[in-house]
Amino acid sequence: MPEAVIYQHEEKKHTVYFARTKALLPVRLANGEIKLLTWGRRQHENSEMPVGGWARLASIYDGKWSQYTPKPVRIPIDKFMKTDYEGHVHWYEVTKGQYVQGLLTHEQNEYRVYIVTIIPEMLDVCYDRWPRIIAR
Repeated sequence: MPEAVIYQHEEKKHTVYFARTKALLPVRLANGEIKLLTWGRRQHENSEMPVGGWARLASIYDGKWSQYTPKPVRIPIDKFMKTDYEGHVHWYEVTKGQYVQGLLTHEQNEYRVYIVTIIPEMLDVCYDRWPRIIAR
């Protein structure tokens, strides 16, 4: 699961770490507009949303997010950061034309976005979760 991302917004490069308060992710709306939304929920935040910044694809299919009126969204980022099992940090580029899939949730007037994760298919990968990459 990505711990940080790099993206461009309004001609400025942003490096955002989930652990930091007020972490925002860009979300591409259906009309093409990019809107910055709060990335998940940190433990100390006063909110009814789930704690964390990630949503397992299997849990979405199982209906565990249904009370938050979930909608799939595209998150246009340039790179994401993950720490492997040995504690080494790695940055991975997202191919141009592809997006990280997000899950837009809301409770009353509060909106948050979570990064959708999958179990890697390759057996020799050193991560237990990987962001879901989509083309459209």
